[in-house]
Amino acid sequence: MVDGIAHFQGLIGLALIVGVAFALSEDRGATPGWRWIAGAVAMQIAVALLVLRVPIIWSAIGLANTAVSAVEAASRVGSSYMFGYLGGAPLPFALAPGAAPPLVIAFQILPLVIVFSALSALLWHWRVLSVIVRGLSWALQRSLGVSGVVGLGAGATVFLGVVESPLVLRGYFARMSRAELFAVMTLTMATISGAILVLYAQTLGKAVPNAVSHMIAASLISLPAALLIARVMVPGEGRTAEDRDAPVLRYDSSIDAVLRGTMDGLQLFLAVIAVIIVVFALVSLVDQMLAAAPMVSGAPVTLRRLLGWMLAPLMWTLGVPWAEAGVAGSLMGTKAVLNEYVAYVDLAALPPGSLGARSTLIVTYALCGVANLASIGLLVSTIGTLCPERRGEVSALGVKSWIAGNGASAMTGAIIGLVTFG
Repeated sequence: MVDGIAHFQGLIGLALIVGVAFALSEDRGATPGWRWIAGAVAMQIAVALLVLRVPIIWSAIGLANTAVSAVEAASRVGSSYMFGYLGGAPLPFALAPGAAPPLVIAFQILPLVIVFSALSALLWHWRVLSVIVRGLSWALQRSLGVSGVVGLGAGATVFLGVVESPLVLRGYFARMSRAELFAVMTLTMATISGAILVLYAQTLGKAVPNAVSHMIAASLISLPAALLIARVMVPGEGRTAEDRDAPVLRYDSSIDAVLRGTMDGLQLFLAVIAVIIVVFALVSLVDQMLAAAPMVSGAPVTLRRLLGWMLAPLMWTLGVPWAEAGVAGSLMGTKAVLNEYVAYVDLAALPPGSLGARSTLIVTYALCGVANLASIGLLVSTIGTLCPERRGEVSALGVKSWIAGNGASAMTGAIIGLVTFG
């Protein structure tokens, strides 16, 4: 159990993150008042309590776990047909006593990305996702006073990825304000798309029960956090309204949606494989160089240990006990610098007892965002292609959006620490 005082140390993290955002603000005199900031934090807490503490809402979100299981089973049928036992088909040989069936990530888990991408495109074409997106947009406009275009971008980022969500706003980039542009970039960095959500949840399935539900909750809680930090770092009164006639993401037919969604999913599938290979190789190279350094506490210095030492204080302020803060800091550093999927793989592979149940939840939520160095280039190139006249401005805001996205995810981790007991 966490004692009463330690339970609220997440408040330190919230104050620290908002303070850093204020220090990095482009115009401190124009930042929103403390009443608005407090309202945004209160909204995060309210969403967290509603999602996690109201049984009927948690049960409704929990239905997503059943849906994901169905999609996983369906994906396994396709991957089994294509890749045989490497894709999940019955083994053509007997396993040795005590041996586990082979789990090939590229052939058994990653195909989920392709299938879910196609389903997302189909649901968008059928206007199922677009109705939900506009519902979220309406809620954020009424509660936090954001403009129509920012609300639309916020809703889109919950379901669509770094490349797809800007397509929903491509008709607005030329006329939205700098503050609105930065808010959209921060929202994209602070959340994860539906296809990636399924992939990460499957990776964490054994370490975090109901991982799909927690991933959905994380994206919802991160929306007000991203808007808060974005408005503090780049203040401004954006008033761009949603225009029903503006160019948006459209498909010609259901078949077109499935085919284009499949192609988009294939690109993401290959990108994830490539990033994992390169990231693991780079980490290995860095660790080989660090091996020349003297050992610390009887163990060699590694990149993950360095990141853990650097970010342990931050993770402590989010609510992680100091004894576990080094491990949590290593995971957060891996996410911010390298890739969040690699961080989740590391989290799932931690030895039992490395993190307590509450710390595991805090870290799971804090990692739930695509704010890594590679995403800066991807987001800048995507928006820059859609709106070439603002490419320079988008490039200048790239690193800021990375900082803001990580800050928003960290705030969500702190909120979960405040509302989670045990």
